[in-house]
Amino acid sequence: MDLLTFGVQLLNAIQYGTALFLVASGLTLVFGILGVINLAHGAFYMLGAYLAFWLSASTGSFWIALAGAAIIALVIGLVLEVTLMRRLYGRDHLLQVLLSFGLILVVDEMRQILFGKDVHSVAPPEFLQGAIQLTDNLSYPVYRLAIGIFGLAAAVAIFAVIRFTKIGMVVRAGAENRDMTKALGISFDVVSAGVFAVGIALAALAGALVAPIATVYPGMGDSMLILSFVVVVLGGIGSIEGAAIGALLIGLTDTFGKVFFPSMSSVLVYLLMAALLLLRPNGLLGRRGV
Repeated sequence: MDLLTFGVQLLNAIQYGTALFLVASGLTLVFGILGVINLAHGAFYMLGAYLAFWLSASTGSFWIALAGAAIIALVIGLVLEVTLMRRLYGRDHLLQVLLSFGLILVVDEMRQILFGKDVHSVAPPEFLQGAIQLTDNLSYPVYRLAIGIFGLAAAVAIFAVIRFTKIGMVVRAGAENRDMTKALGISFDVVSAGVFAVGIALAALAGALVAPIATVYPGMGDSMLILSFVVVVLGGIGSIEGAAIGALLIGLTDTFGKVFFPSMSSVLVYLLMAALLLLRPNGLLGRRGV
């Protein structure tokens, strides 16, 4: 592999890893802070892609579709947290699994009613179409490069909010010790609703962002959900930094695995997870006892 080809594959890995991070960051916050196992997270990734398709077709603007998908998902997340998820905090994980599995069925049925079973496509903005010509035989799509840049910018924004704002301080305190946070007089109902809704919105945003290169099809969130849980486990439950590292590791493993070990590429990610957990059972940045 020459240096230029290596650079292209590295960009692919970063693009894939940043998109995966957007989904997994919401999942690790919900799991780490609220203690909720949300199996429907992948369904909202799919919903974001379908919303992007619908809004872009209705308005003719990709940017309205991108923002609209995230906002609609945020509102849905708030409603679901207040009406359903709040009743399950601190209760048996089996109840959470059953409820979130029911949400998968509901979201999928609504998808079928509203959009049918057809595969759809979403056109990226006109100025992001086309490719950068690297050599006579090698080019790189502009939109893929834009996804990587947007994903990195979103990751920096999430880190900044978590680390340097009062909201982030409350979120980190809740992830560290939820009971103590409540004892200090912080309204954890507001925190819970915000965390759950933002987690859903990030999943939908990732789905809308990836729609132009992955197409929009039923069940597209299933594999993303599995990989997101792998990211959470690799990085450590509740750790945004760990989720970023885990997503990048999966992006690199998956991308270069398909190049060097194509026959084993489908299992390399899980071998990575197993090997890392043997060395660090709590994940890269996970807390002991979690």
